[in-house]
Amino acid sequence: MFQFSQLKIPVMQAPMAGGPNTPELVSAVSNNGGIGSFGFAYSVPEKIIDDLTTTKLLTNGPINANFFIFQPIEALTAEIQSLALEALLDLPILGDTQLALPKEPFFPDINIQLEAIWLNPTEILTFHFGIPSQSIIEKAHSLGIIVGITATNPAEALAIKESDADFIVAQGIEAGGHRGTFDPNSNDDDLPLNILIEEIIKVTDLPLVAAGAIMDGHDINNALNLGATAVQMGTAFLTCDESGTTAEHKKFLLSERRRKTSFTRAFSGRRAQGINNEFMQLMANKPILPFPMQNTVTGPVRQLANRLNNGEYQSLWAGKGYDRARKMTASQLLFTLRDEMNSGM
Repeated sequence: MFQFSQLKIPVMQAPMAGGPNTPELVSAVSNNGGIGSFGFAYSVPEKIIDDLTTTKLLTNGPINANFFIFQPIEALTAEIQSLALEALLDLPILGDTQLALPKEPFFPDINIQLEAIWLNPTEILTFHFGIPSQSIIEKAHSLGIIVGITATNPAEALAIKESDADFIVAQGIEAGGHRGTFDPNSNDDDLPLNILIEEIIKVTDLPLVAAGAIMDGHDINNALNLGATAVQMGTAFLTCDESGTTAEHKKFLLSERRRKTSFTRAFSGRRAQGINNEFMQLMANKPILPFPMQNTVTGPVRQLANRLNNGEYQSLWAGKGYDRARKMTASQLLFTLRDEMNSGM
């Protein structure tokens, strides 16, 4: 089984569903001593197999496959669905673009998705939004795959420890993208990464991968000194040449650095952090559908914005400190991070 001590640099490139994680990016990270990751949250098995097959031709290094643990959706009244759709139809970007309410199934069957992993195993399997079934964890272990699960507070970390998972991804409030809270309706503790690390190591000795505004070697050293085994970096890799991040998303990361990040549920129905834009402002306090129904119904909006090179209506996921993102190849970034760690910056 994979062990973090095998890494030349204690960095796991974050799984980011929706395009940023390409075979070229994942393999470049793995080839340069880190862990490359895929975000397969919404992927069909054929896409999972294609991406893994292509990537394994490019690297022999460790690969992480990440999946969402979707929660059942309670029945919605026709009125709630209509109000949520009307809120989106008012967006000025739409023009003649049509939006429609999603139909069941609202999310993929994780057991069907994971068949692609069982046929083509990765070294690492991680989960966001909760803990998978015991049978999934046991199956992964039987194939020599280690399992990691995201925690945003000590209670979630303790539950992960009891699940027989192998490590915890500690997601501080600084992290970009979706918050990994188990219960989407609970009050989020919003714990900063440094406090979260300190609290988690009080309740478990599982290896801990720290995530949240880690952008350079100094940040990595700080997390390791607090007790983390490794770090997970997402925003820092979005501006790498190999990433599949849209051109406008990269532009905002590199050129709109005075904008603040904020949290929104309007793109997907789940709380997520990104660069503040017009969509987030117009949709503030508007009715929305549950996750991932909202993600499905806003899909045409994001796709239209991408075609129009309009970042104001794209989900510009980014963490705190995104203004320190650097334009370079993934190998250059990892070399730079290693140099910064060794020099103490």
